[in-house]
Amino acid sequence: MMEISTEVSESRARQTRAAAERYRWSGSERDEAWRRREQGEAFPDSPEMLAARTARLIQRNGLPVEAALEATRTDALDQPQMYERILGVAKDLQSWSFLPRGARAARTVARISVAENGRELPIGTGFLVSPRLLLTNHHVLPDATAAGSVVVEFDAQVTVDNVPEVSRRFVLAPDAIFVADAALDFALVLLSPDADGRQAGETFGWNRLSVQTGKLVIGEPVNIIGHPSGRLKEISIRENRLEARLDDFLQYQTDTEPGSSGSPVFNDQWEVTALHHSGVPRTDGQGRILRRDGQPWREGDGDDAVDWVSNEGVRISVILKHLAALPLDDARRAYLAEMGPESGLADAAAPRAAVVVPPPAAPMDGLVVESDARSVLLRAGVPAAPGAFGGSRHVVFLHGRGQEEGDPERLRRYWTAGLNGGLTRAGLATITPDDVCFPFYAKRLLSAMQPLEALPGPPRGAVEAVAPGPPSTRRLYEQLIVEAAGRAGMPGARPGGPASAEGLGDSVRRGLGWLADTTDLDRLLIAAIFADVAAYLDDQRVREAVLGCVLEDMPRAGRLVLVTHSLGTVVAMDLLTRLDPAVEVELLVTAGSPLGLDGVHRRLLSGGPHRPERVTRWFNAWCPLDPVALGCPLSDHWTDGPDEVAVANPVSKAHDIEEYLAHPEVAHPIGAALGAPAPATAGRTG
Repeated sequence: MMEISTEVSESRARQTRAAAERYRWSGSERDEAWRRREQGEAFPDSPEMLAARTARLIQRNGLPVEAALEATRTDALDQPQMYERILGVAKDLQSWSFLPRGARAARTVARISVAENGRELPIGTGFLVSPRLLLTNHHVLPDATAAGSVVVEFDAQVTVDNVPEVSRRFVLAPDAIFVADAALDFALVLLSPDADGRQAGETFGWNRLSVQTGKLVIGEPVNIIGHPSGRLKEISIRENRLEARLDDFLQYQTDTEPGSSGSPVFNDQWEVTALHHSGVPRTDGQGRILRRDGQPWREGDGDDAVDWVSNEGVRISVILKHLAALPLDDARRAYLAEMGPESGLADAAAPRAAVVVPPPAAPMDGLVVESDARSVLLRAGVPAAPGAFGGSRHVVFLHGRGQEEGDPERLRRYWTAGLNGGLTRAGLATITPDDVCFPFYAKRLLSAMQPLEALPGPPRGAVEAVAPGPPSTRRLYEQLIVEAAGRAGMPGARPGGPASAEGLGDSVRRGLGWLADTTDLDRLLIAAIFADVAAYLDDQRVREAVLGCVLEDMPRAGRLVLVTHSLGTVVAMDLLTRLDPAVEVELLVTAGSPLGLDGVHRRLLSGGPHRPERVTRWFNAWCPLDPVALGCPLSDHWTDGPDEVAVANPVSKAHDIEEYLAHPEVAHPIGAALGAPAPATAGRTG
């Protein structure tokens, strides 16, 4: 059998030639980037990528908002110039945490060696991407047999006193999971625990991979930590930059050596952007690798003789998408799920609960109200089955806006399906839709808002068409959009600008554009959500219509688990001031909530921002890509705020309640509350 070190060398040579070929045909892209750099563009990338990168920097505290504002304060800049200025500050100004965060990232990196002929030969580098999964190159671990023959060393490095540290050695468990791909040159394999039964990630930490874009733009620095030529751990930082972004690979300038294969490629925020896999050699017109003296390279010349011109890594987002599409069994998918929510694999442990769409429901008895001398048929909500959860505990789902065309029974089933997916992942008992009360206020909201919706003159576009007409409501609507955009990092955002009868002001247009660009949600959807929130908060008639509708379906006594979403979270806060005193609110869950915006919590009936007194426990879930929840975490603004968690919803479904509830960390407090025994005495009253 071919010795592993020889097989690694031959496989690495194939990857090197493939990288050289890609470097040749991507030359026009690098030339264009170089030309733009010569003209003064520090980051010659597309406006879309610059916008995504800027937003990620600000949203993830890679650059303080104050620094971004200062960078754009003095000049009137167009968007590309604005992004360039912000990215320039991020590149040149590093906070103190750059060093300890880099040291933390370095601990996740290990040297991979193989024992052959009585010697231990280093063959590459790997790094932890979950508490027990190691990522490296396919050409380092070409198959499970090779993976079972290596030793993985953490802390193979020198101490601060420049003396060798005692390394910690682990072996791999490829029989449990080994996933590899030659074209993308990656291998993902399980690490066995140490002698004490501890997973490697518990000791050394692990890198949270993200499938999302915006981690790096052309011209930005990259940082690599690895074991070049098998030496003790070394780093290459700062004086390196991304040169080109291909479909599956990144090309960058940095000083690395062949032993760095399998190293993580970080940005300045120590997020992994690529898996380093090959140097790129200079080649001649015949595709032959050249030496530094310009002569063709030959076997036996050694890697040091090669004229290396660049380096190449496999894009992490591409690897994650490849893993998500693999037909793996449940056990292996469970290992992938440990990589965390941003990997896009967190839901891989179990398939989502199937959502069965029921046949059209028979006509229900309706409720007739009078609005401007018109009779409007309003669908009633869906009550819970008698005796659900023992009859003393009640589960209520309170929906958000935009549901006026929905069937409340169908919506109740969708919410329950999402929650049951999360409960299953959390290892808790599921519930049935019939046990849930689903107040349905959507048509009452729409009916109450109709007199508000007329705009003077024809609208200039669909986004303006959803903007409320009354000046005070419109001002609040604009304030909420600009405030949300400011929370999302839009430079120059000034909440509370004047309303315009002729159309949305430039700050609001920019705010909607910024929110859409940074969240990948439709501008019209974002505008409509904030329009409904503004109408509810500003017009007392709308508020009373909604609260009256919800109160008709609320329990009059017992313990309440109230699960709310979007506008429903605002309605819930007001509802707490109207509930019967015999109702104990055992748990309030808010998801995708705008309660963190000043323009919202200042207008609540209970006032704000302070924790509602009658709520025993409050739990808030938010997604950083959800434009409605950009005021989160609420604990930053609310006195004695909620327990809360940030989750990673799919980009196009960042605001969807089914996605929120499907996360086990969101479903767990609901399931735990439903499984708790009833107290022997009466609960608190508000």
